[in-house]
Amino acid sequence: MSRHPSRRHALLTLCAGLVLGGCAQLGRDQRLLPGRSRGAEVLALYGPPVRIWPEADGGRTLEYSTQPFGRTCHLVRLDAADRLLGIEETLHYASRFAIRPGMSYEQVSRRLGRERSRMFFKLSGEDVWDWNVEPEQGGYLLRFNVHFKDGVVLRLSQSVVLPGRFPFED
Repeated sequence: MSRHPSRRHALLTLCAGLVLGGCAQLGRDQRLLPGRSRGAEVLALYGPPVRIWPEADGGRTLEYSTQPFGRTCHLVRLDAADRLLGIEETLHYASRFAIRPGMSYEQVSRRLGRERSRMFFKLSGEDVWDWNVEPEQGGYLLRFNVHFKDGVVLRLSQSVVLPGRFPFED
């Protein structure tokens, strides 16, 4: 690595972009057709998922999350015959606000995918998970926060990350 922070930052940004770039296109990949494409095709194009969620009907959901540095999570739903049912980008505005008080950790994870970070606040007793998401009006990095208390969702919030607070920035 270079001794110069700007070069190190540029190199890390380039590497993260190369790794995460493919995932960003998953939801728009016209080579994958619901009802026709198979799980093996998804794996050949996008590699192994972050997680695989078993479904009650015998199918599975492949999770392609770009957290902690990206801003997307695609859930690829396959039926019991390993056919593609659909691909959903779960960190867009409407999906995030489908999270409701009383939901469990697992319900939130299955809806939004892998979180960027978790932090426990001892005084309030809240466990807060966050995700990097696309800002609604451009500009600064936006984080979507889910506050849990006693293992269930208590409330939701958003926070803006101001310049100088980005990862790798000196």
